Amino acid sequence: MKPFILATAGHVDHGKSALVEALTGVHPDRLPEERERGLTIELGFGHFDLSDPISGSEEPGAVYRAGVIDVPGHEDFVKNMVAGVGSVDLAVFAVAADDGWMPQTEEHLQILEYLGVTQAVVALTKADLQPDPSGVIDEVRQRLAGTAFAAAPILPVSIVDGRGLNELRDALTAVLRTMAPARDLGKPRLCVDRVFSRRGIGTVVTGTLTGGTLRRGQTLVIQPSGQPVRVRSLQSHGCDLELSPPGTRTALALADLPADGIRRGDTITVPGVGRTSRTQDVMIVRSPRSFSGRTPGRPLRSGSLVWVCHGTGSSLARLVFVAASQTLAPGETGWAQLRFEKPVYAWFGDRFILRDAADRTTLAGGMVLEPEGDRRRFRREDHREWLTEATKNPANPVHLTRVLLKRDRVVKRDGLLAAARFTTAEAGAAVAQLTREGLAVLTERYALDAGWWQDQKRRAQNRIDAEHRLHPESAGLLLTALRQGLAPVLADPELFSALLAALADAGYTRAGERIARRSHRQTLPAHLQAACTRVQAILLDNPLEPPSRSTLTPDPAGQAALRYLRDQGDVVELSHEIYLPRLGYARLKKAVTRYLETHGSATASELRQALGTTRRILIPLLEKLDRDGVTLRDGDRRRLRVTSNG
Repeated sequence: MKPFILATAGHVDHGKSALVEALTGVHPDRLPEERERGLTIELGFGHFDLSDPISGSEEPGAVYRAGVIDVPGHEDFVKNMVAGVGSVDLAVFAVAADDGWMPQTEEHLQILEYLGVTQAVVALTKADLQPDPSGVIDEVRQRLAGTAFAAAPILPVSIVDGRGLNELRDALTAVLRTMAPARDLGKPRLCVDRVFSRRGIGTVVTGTLTGGTLRRGQTLVIQPSGQPVRVRSLQSHGCDLELSPPGTRTALALADLPADGIRRGDTITVPGVGRTSRTQDVMIVRSPRSFSGRTPGRPLRSGSLVWVCHGTGSSLARLVFVAASQTLAPGETGWAQLRFEKPVYAWFGDRFILRDAADRTTLAGGMVLEPEGDRRRFRREDHREWLTEATKNPANPVHLTRVLLKRDRVVKRDGLLAAARFTTAEAGAAVAQLTREGLAVLTERYALDAGWWQDQKRRAQNRIDAEHRLHPESAGLLLTALRQGLAPVLADPELFSALLAALADAGYTRAGERIARRSHRQTLPAHLQAACTRVQAILLDNPLEPPSRSTLTPDPAGQAALRYLRDQGDVVELSHEIYLPRLGYARLKKAVTRYLETHGSATASELRQALGTTRRILIPLLEKLDRDGVTLRDGDRRRLRVTSNG
């Protein structure tokens, strides 16, 4: 059985609720006030099944289970209407044959188009009151021209005498036959449209499940609060289930959660998908159409306070354009940033409605492009380029990954497209394709933009080569200095290791804490020769008790000469402050090994007395011998790690 969600649409008192009752057998109005006034205020729900006997269909005899959401038609309750149609597959427009096209019919049509609904069937209700409906049918067809519903079937129906109801069911079946069931992305998401408590059960929430499957006992999270919650039980249309697939009306009984711990507009989902933020970058679309009998809307201005109807909730936000003077007139499209009063949870590609905060009119629709907007980045030219590119093919994971990498340079692979309507496998396949095409580079945890990566590699090569030109006596560029000249993100050990590996493939080699071209040979420039001679002379005059480094090399030339002598093996570095000439180090090392060969082990004090040196020299000497694997420290004693002179 294939599940689909239908929603009614149309002007107040055009028979939407009666039509739902005729299709489902249940009147959708639940509240006493609704029944007293004969006016739908809140969302109503029902369901019915449709058989498909056509042998040419993909599954002959297939049964479609249609969950129905009945929405209010009065202009005072448009926010409730939007809460009901955010995730529907098909709209059933109710247009009264004796009234024709009305303002709320037009507003509902624009809302459905803004939200991306593309399929509809028009029920020309109260057909018993109109002997010849052809004129109304022509009017409706003209109103639908140029919209996504231009080819929608228009069927006269009457609840009074039953005419057209079978034809309506057949038309719904024909449309559903062409539609694919909701995809399971592995990212279940239920926008809560109703919350209530039941004795012995606790808090129950309902909504339309999209994006993935929910299971009994599953631990989920409430967004935007981040509150974890466990599913005690679940139902769909009154039937207990172990799991609920996407595309179904679903009721969840939530364990250990008070009724005031969740509300309409919240989202129940799994951790790690979607984003919560007070700022979103969006595309705004304004219809060129006016409501019947009304003039086109005034231009939208930057700084306007608006209601953002998204999912099943609505939030106040400040609408901000790139330029403070920018406006958006009917029929225009533009980029904007929504700055909310409170955090809002969203995905890339989510649709929403903008309504005026003062006079409650529908202003525009839009799509979320960046669920975590950045106020500083918003006005940058490269970010606007990204917004433009992202909207060119938002349903293509390869395209979206490409433009995301071009903007962000480095993206964690496990979070790639986590806030978009793609599976983990689709995200992985997208980045793999970009890698094959030479547009992306992969490390264990990251995906990188290949152009940016090549630029970083070139910058690294240039810095190393510059070090060779400026300091030919040096063994290479310090890795710490290399890091400082690159993008801050490359301080990540994994990315820096990947860079070093890429440099190795390009002819560079690492030696300790430095990196150099393999072809680099250290040479002493003329201006350092005098300093080198002076340092050697001082060390040879005091081979076992040299002065400290700061005394030995008080100037930059002396320090460069000392590094050169160390790299050439003429000088041995015991510590940052103590350097010995090669022969002096060899004598002390030999003395230590002979003493330990004879005595087995010794304390630092015993070795100091045996060598006739000072602690200033002995302790750094022993620590170097430990590092080099000659000696092994055991408590306060040392012994040889090997029984040779090492």
